[in-house]
Amino acid sequence: MHKFSGVLATGTIGIGLLVGTANRADSQSKTAKITGQTMTVTGCLKQEPKEKNEYLITGEDGKTWGLKSNNVKLSEHLNHKVTVTGKVTKGGHESEAGDMNVNDLKMVSQPCQ
Repeated sequence: MHKFSGVLATGTIGIGLLVGTANRADSQSKTAKITGQTMTVTGCLKQEPKEKNEYLITGEDGKTWGLKSNNVKLSEHLNHKVTVTGKVTKGGHESEAGDMNVNDLKMVSQPCQ
């Protein structure tokens, strides 16, 4: 009986490792799927404290995105509630849902509410 419980414990660990590996693969697959997609997010535009030319927006779903743009002047809309649209350039990392290159911005309200 003692040998059986050792086999059972080993089997349980093996299953746990398989599930953990599957979850990581699923997460990487979701990240790869959103890269290149066009997204629209509405929220309060903030300055990214670590990077001078990057901004942050937290959408109504609670996800935070890192924003950059070559054609939209994001700095003019700091602390405004805006709707941004752009292509996802990088999937989730650190505490962000991903990074987005903004190509359109619509003002919702000033200041954020």
